[in-house]
Amino acid sequence: MAGLTGIAYGADYNPEQWDPSVWRKDVELMRHAGVTLLSVGIFSWSMLEPRDSEYQFGWLDEVLGLLADAGIAVNLANATATPPPWLSAAHPEILPMLADGSRLWPGARQAFCPSSPVFRNHALRLTEAIATRYAGHPALAMWHVSNEIGGHNARCYCDVSAVAFRKWLRDRYDSIGVLNAAWGTTFWGQVYSEWDEILPPRQAASYGNPTHALDFYQFSSDECVAEYVAERDVLRKITPNIPVTTNIMPGHATFDYWSWAPELDVVAIDHYLTAARRDAHIGLSMAADTARGLAGGSPWMLMEQSTSAVNWQARNVAKQPGEMMRNSLQHVARGADSVMFFQWRSSQFGAEKYHSAMVPHAGTDTKIWREVVELGDVLGRLEEVAGTTVTADVALLFDWRSGWALDAPSHPSVDVRYADQVDAMYTALWRCGVTVDLVSPRTELSGYRLLVVPSLYIIDRDLSRRIAEFIATGGNAVVTFMSGIVDERLHLYPGPYPGALRDCLGIAVEEFFPLRAGEQVALDNGYRSSVWSELMHLDGATAVASFVDGPVVGTPAITCHRAGEGRSWYIATRLEQESLDRLIKGIVRELKIKPPIPMAAVPSGVEAVRRSGNGRSFLFLINHGDETAHIVAHGNELICDRRLAGLLALRPGACAVVAEEAS
Repeated sequence: MAGLTGIAYGADYNPEQWDPSVWRKDVELMRHAGVTLLSVGIFSWSMLEPRDSEYQFGWLDEVLGLLADAGIAVNLANATATPPPWLSAAHPEILPMLADGSRLWPGARQAFCPSSPVFRNHALRLTEAIATRYAGHPALAMWHVSNEIGGHNARCYCDVSAVAFRKWLRDRYDSIGVLNAAWGTTFWGQVYSEWDEILPPRQAASYGNPTHALDFYQFSSDECVAEYVAERDVLRKITPNIPVTTNIMPGHATFDYWSWAPELDVVAIDHYLTAARRDAHIGLSMAADTARGLAGGSPWMLMEQSTSAVNWQARNVAKQPGEMMRNSLQHVARGADSVMFFQWRSSQFGAEKYHSAMVPHAGTDTKIWREVVELGDVLGRLEEVAGTTVTADVALLFDWRSGWALDAPSHPSVDVRYADQVDAMYTALWRCGVTVDLVSPRTELSGYRLLVVPSLYIIDRDLSRRIAEFIATGGNAVVTFMSGIVDERLHLYPGPYPGALRDCLGIAVEEFFPLRAGEQVALDNGYRSSVWSELMHLDGATAVASFVDGPVVGTPAITCHRAGEGRSWYIATRLEQESLDRLIKGIVRELKIKPPIPMAAVPSGVEAVRRSGNGRSFLFLINHGDETAHIVAHGNELICDRRLAGLLALRPGACAVVAEEAS
């Protein structure tokens, strides 16, 4: 980011919601809080271009001038996140359509079809006007394209999208015959004769073609990133030295973000806690590790989080004292070089008026404001951390496409949801204290000691070969049920399941036996499980545990297989979380994978992550539990500026960042 050092700190700033008399007060408060970076102008298209081709930049000129004078850098939006009312009124054909044929109308945000050439032309024209006006502006540090692209309109089923989808398919398949073979259209008599016969997978009388839907989902993801790329390229042409990004949402299952990441100059994410989950900090860690994976291990940006409650969940739980600090330092520990919020000042009107902000409705004599100022002070002490990276021995193989396919209708059990399987495995690893990289199916695996594969439904032959080579050359893998069942076309591999991984796991699954709702089964090692079981035979592997009740009593439930120099474990059921925790902890200990601190010596709920680089290492310690943890640490503790030469007492809810001394 141009002109910025250390960990950037700030928020979305929406001055257009406020009288100009408030702007100067805002700048004073920003300087007091230690704000260094603001995202400006995200939803301002209708203010910047109130009528077609009539621009009004005066108010934005004034705001950027105030921020530049205060030394606050700007992540300037090109304002294309929401088209103005005049555009959809003049061109209603830009409005997106649902699968049932109904239109989504203006009145919220993102009221446009991502494939619309009309929308694209107007968005590019606005982008060019903004870039031309503010190129060289002293406040400009980076560009923010649109906002949470595709968050509400990613999959449009209109006729415009249909034309774009056909073009995408022509580029993907050599001929209509190749497409028919890939989609398996001889089933249910769906064979196509001409490209123009193909539509988006609109609502039909029964189950649709799974591969048709998978291709449409990939097309939709690609169309959204194409929107970003088109606008980015305008900005790059006019300001080639200013980095460009957009805020993506790792927890949003609609996109294949592995294909987006190479297009971003800086990976930037939004993350909000799931209020219904008491251990939501584990979900936060997974999102941060996903961001680091998308960034290829490089530092990344936290573009949005909340200071306290949000407005859009069923029950919007406020954050407890100290929780905002813990959340923020979790992100920094796992590779973020910025801590930013939505938004700077709580809105007085609109759909998000109950969303928390750095300046809350109650003003500055508040818990939130005091914590905002404290966080700014702490981040100012972590300047040396910026630019350092995180190293992990464990990789979790993650693929949004497998989620699309596995979660589709017409599968053995509605209770098998991809996100649930990934979350359960990540939680078990988190509780072991090990650092995990979430990696794509195309990632080089050889640098890891343990590969975890939770319900990776789609595994193509190349990935199958690379996993087998990883194990054969000394790597270790843990694989769960419903992994490697189909190829990239969603065609089943021949023979027993799981066809893509059968040989390197040393097993053969004859038949799936999903369990009834609420049904549990027991294993002979004391573990309990639910949702799933399968009739499995050993083909070189040994049984670690077997079912003692349920539909396949006496058959293996967990296996271990030595293949070459490495080993693989297979889990043929959904273990209850406590049982999965015990299994993964045992495997981690057996492989001698060491967490940043000895977890056996501290109470549960302590998070430890290490960032290192430039000859320095920084140990982040965060106590999410309710007991004081005593941790061996040597160096300078940066939050409280104290020397450590032995045990650090980390009270419940507290954080520490230790600039470690070489041992």
